[in-house]
Amino acid sequence: HTSLCTDTRGEDRIVVWDEEFFQGRRQEFTTECYDMRAFPGWPCFEHVGFQGQQFVLERGKYPRWEAWSGSHAYHMERMSSFRPIACANHRNSKMTIFEWENFLGQKGELSDDYPSLPAMGWGSSAVSSFHAHSGAWVCSQFPGYRGFQYILECDCHTGKYKHFREWGSHAQTSQVQSIRRIQQ
Repeated sequence: HTSLCTDTRGEDRIVVWDEEFFQGRRQEFTTECYDMRAFPGWPCFEHVGFQGQQFVLERGKYPRWEAWSGSHAYHMERMSSFRPIACANHRNSKMTIFEWENFLGQKGELSDDYPSLPAMGWGSSAVSSFHAHSGAWVCSQFPGYRGFQYILECDCHTGKYKHFREWGSHAQTSQVQSIRRIQQ
């Protein structure tokens, strides 16, 4: 029930409706929204205050929850808060991943999308720490960008995420098996 676009002035905005298939009350936003309970919309976070499961809504239309979460993801029909994603620049995206917490163990340099880290030669189902040098990234629990998602940005935590608990309030494990850049 959302649509993302850039208006003619170049300002990013999100439009949400309170019913499926773009029906019901409509509301436009150009800045973050800490609490959507006043308007029952659903862009970006499961709970108010940017807490809970995360989904990235990029340019496009999302008529039902399956459109933003996929058929194999966490079932969530409504989102309660959202915020703009910082530094989503595809051309310069760079991230270093580490097998262990505190930037230890096997490491890999990323500058592209990886639908399956195991298929690309990553020897573990875990990525326990990240350094997002530039850009914004979505890390997914399973190959094919399925399962829980974690949004990592170079402008948050100075881009350094030394432990999975820093990825978001819903992070319970360091299991990450696919990573992609957030589209601009």
